[in-house]
Amino acid sequence: MGAERRREFVAGMRMGVGPGAAAFVLALSFGAEAVARGWGFGLPVVFSMFAFSGSAQFTLLTTLAGGSALAAIVSAVLINARYLVMSVALNNSLEGGRISRAIQAQALCDASFVVAHGNDGGYDIARLVGASVPQWLLWSSGTAIGALTSPTPELMHQLGLDVAFPAFFLILAIDELRRSKRAAVAALLGATIAAGLLFVTTPSYALLGAIGAALIGVLPQEEGELA
Repeated sequence: MGAERRREFVAGMRMGVGPGAAAFVLALSFGAEAVARGWGFGLPVVFSMFAFSGSAQFTLLTTLAGGSALAAIVSAVLINARYLVMSVALNNSLEGGRISRAIQAQALCDASFVVAHGNDGGYDIARLVGASVPQWLLWSSGTAIGALTSPTPELMHQLGLDVAFPAFFLILAIDELRRSKRAAVAALLGATIAAGLLFVTTPSYALLGAIGAALIGVLPQEEGELA
């Protein structure tokens, strides 16, 4: 790894601590809820280590409680369909052969995707990977601690921890919107789509439909326009 890549990797790690701290709080809830639903200690921890996706994990956890395993798996896959769009945007920034590119893509998560975005429209992969490291560590350890201590939702609310995760993502979104007019249009369109779909379907499908707004990113870009 060259000096420039090391600097970007370290910078990514610094930027990943904030979202990682928010993920840690959410992981406490996941670990506690998984134990309450009879998953035991080991299963939710291993699940967090390999899945590393709060949305998919919570979807699977809640859907399994009231439906079939097939319905739970389908719901988890659908809620993570946004990564298809994100991976297309990331594709041109990946380096090396197929195996190397596949390994790099494993570091893709929401917050890392945002912090790795450059003003030229590309993505710094070293920063992406660096940002994902603290998030993965804090997500996995948060699940373990939550499974061991089982904090109640009431305690999380009293401490104000239940708003930490959305607050961090709001900060990331604001920074991205300030840098890009196209991102602002996509955000507004996505919110409109989601709001409309909430009248006819569940929040999970409304979120999935809102992902379509990200297709604005594939439109031709004018010279000098920030992506």
